[in-house]
Amino acid sequence: MAQPLELRAHALQCLLEPDPGTKTALIAALAQAHLAAGWVVDNGAAFDVTRPIPGRPERPLLVPPRLVGRRSMVTVEGRAMLVHSLAHIEFNAMNLALDALWRFPDLPAEYYTDWLRVAKEEAYHFSMLAAHLQVLGYQYGDFPAHDSLWEMVEKTKGDVVARMALVPRTLEARGLDAIPPLRAKIAQAGDMAAAAILDIILRDEVGHVEIGNRWYRYLCEQRGLDPQTAYAELALRYEAPVLKGPFNLDARRRAGFTEAELVDFS
Repeated sequence: MAQPLELRAHALQCLLEPDPGTKTALIAALAQAHLAAGWVVDNGAAFDVTRPIPGRPERPLLVPPRLVGRRSMVTVEGRAMLVHSLAHIEFNAMNLALDALWRFPDLPAEYYTDWLRVAKEEAYHFSMLAAHLQVLGYQYGDFPAHDSLWEMVEKTKGDVVARMALVPRTLEARGLDAIPPLRAKIAQAGDMAAAAILDIILRDEVGHVEIGNRWYRYLCEQRGLDPQTAYAELALRYEAPVLKGPFNLDARRRAGFTEAELVDFS
């Protein structure tokens, strides 16, 4: 009998892989194996991690957000810079899903299944954007990028409640607000292929933020915390960014934010 798939160990292997193409292929293979074979959540495993987390290629050059550069839609290069920025966000997003999967033990099996689904979908998003970059004449890594999303992943590595509060339901939820105007801008420039990719990303990101919301509330319940009070304390403790409108209230509602929470975004 084949040994059951050790889900967290395999997620860590994917996370440590530096090559984006290999990483997305490993994630797809892990998701397929998870569907096709027996698996276990290897909570008792000891992970000796000596390689950098996450595995990433030498490029793009990581710079402060203000140095990323302007993204004019007038030129092909400007559109490529925008697509590159989105690809980098999705690269970090698949890594954060893998990190959420392997780092935090002793959670219900559905938690790991959820985050594997997120990793698979984020890898698909990255692959679509990287392929479109090639259509525009560029490669992932050709432009500088910033690492704000991963910085919060690193800050919250010691507390799964903080991770769920401040990464999927704060920083990733920001994408729900940002994608519609970006989609309109790139469609106006005539790049309907990129606009179609953004439609897919927005659809999937609603589900990803819902997963973050659901597990955040589950964990708050387990710890006897009020979700709104705990969120305010975590945002202050971990110096989460203060979000500014406009907000996509419909998408946030579909992603599981309560009406009481949405008052803060009105």
